[in-house]
Amino acid sequence: MTAALPTAWRSVLPHLRTPMPPDRTPESAGGSAVSVNLPMELVRQSVLEREYWQIPAEVADAYRRFRPTPLWRATGFERAVGARVPVYVKYEGGNISGSHKLNTALAQAHYYRKAGVRELVTGTGAGQWGTALAAACALFGLRCKVFMVGSSLRRKPYRGVLMRMLGAEVHSSPSGLTRISAEPADRIGNSLSLAIGEAVEYAAGHEGAAFSIGSGETYSILHQSVIGLEAREQLAAEAADIDAVVGCVGAGSNFGGIALPFFAESAASAAGGEPPLLVAAESSTAPKLTRGVYAYDKTDATGSGPMEAMYTIGSDYRIPDAHSAGLRFHGAAKVISALRHSGDIAATAVTQKDALAAGRLLTLHEGVLPAPESGHALAAAARLAAGGTDGMRARRGVLVCVSGHGYLDLAAYEQLLDGGLEDEAPDGPALLAAVSGLAPVGAEREAAASGRPLPTAAGAWS
Repeated sequence: MTAALPTAWRSVLPHLRTPMPPDRTPESAGGSAVSVNLPMELVRQSVLEREYWQIPAEVADAYRRFRPTPLWRATGFERAVGARVPVYVKYEGGNISGSHKLNTALAQAHYYRKAGVRELVTGTGAGQWGTALAAACALFGLRCKVFMVGSSLRRKPYRGVLMRMLGAEVHSSPSGLTRISAEPADRIGNSLSLAIGEAVEYAAGHEGAAFSIGSGETYSILHQSVIGLEAREQLAAEAADIDAVVGCVGAGSNFGGIALPFFAESAASAAGGEPPLLVAAESSTAPKLTRGVYAYDKTDATGSGPMEAMYTIGSDYRIPDAHSAGLRFHGAAKVISALRHSGDIAATAVTQKDALAAGRLLTLHEGVLPAPESGHALAAAARLAAGGTDGMRARRGVLVCVSGHGYLDLAAYEQLLDGGLEDEAPDGPALLAAVSGLAPVGAEREAAASGRPLPTAAGAWS
């Protein structure tokens, strides 16, 4: 199914039921907040209730090398999972990074270069984001430094090689190059939070460098709207009818990219039509949307960035090791969290066994090898199409985003084939401890109105 390359990104901010809660800026030990060198255009894209944002010409030119991306009806997958309704796949793995992450990496490299930045620094889990940023920096003439979660880099060494091929400097996290990496393990939270924290610290201490993040920020989700905008046009061209949209969620850029344009279109429609069921498929090892609390939490292990209102399992929670690497983040993006809180999106948790099994079915019956992260969305889509999951069911059709390819994730599939894949359930007491000190969103207002003490998020955890 073909589509034209969108000329503008589409924001969901004008259509939120209530404004997102404001960020809280923490104080560093020295008494002042750490400065994040963010271009003003990205700031505006994060806060202004403007619906359409023109895609810069040089970003559009870079997009044309791999966009529009393909969408097709996955009839072989439908038969394999016993689907009662059509399943349509939108595939984002056909670029140098192997994932949807390149959509925002190119945009960010453009804006940072215009702002005079010479080096972009980031943290990455599975490596898709690090690869995407390395590719974007190479195209726009910027240096790139990547801190990659050590366990992921050991499993996927060729991710590191590809980043280096693209000119990036790659460090296994904890790296020993930063103050935060020298902290005791029980004080630095989960592994992706640490890698991001290392990048934040390094960028703040080096002139001409800036921290860049690929998933949780509102502007990065905006850039990903090209996925859903293309998908809507492709489905319309074939008169394909869907009533459910599924994407995987680490912090939320893939899910936001495929799903939120459908929400925005429905909200903007004069007819006031209902949007499709929008389902965020997360890892059962990091179940922020299904088991987390809506509270203020830090976004990285340094705690120097803003405290954001998010669904979270606690930034200090030690997330069990799993092949869902790109989804192993403690919180959901604040715009995704706000939509979850208002009841506009749904969520389901998927084990890595189910995710990789669904990925294998797509490989066998559609000839496409998906990333393990994408397998979570495929498993959720299969359940919706075959009869329902968690009280949700598709009655006309399902659109699912395959966020990237799995050619550098074959070790995970090898474990599946050899029967050595095990799932570790989240530790209930540890989850409770990780959220116990967090402030629930709106707690101050409720406490002031009632005269009762300020509650903690632990009271909302289940």
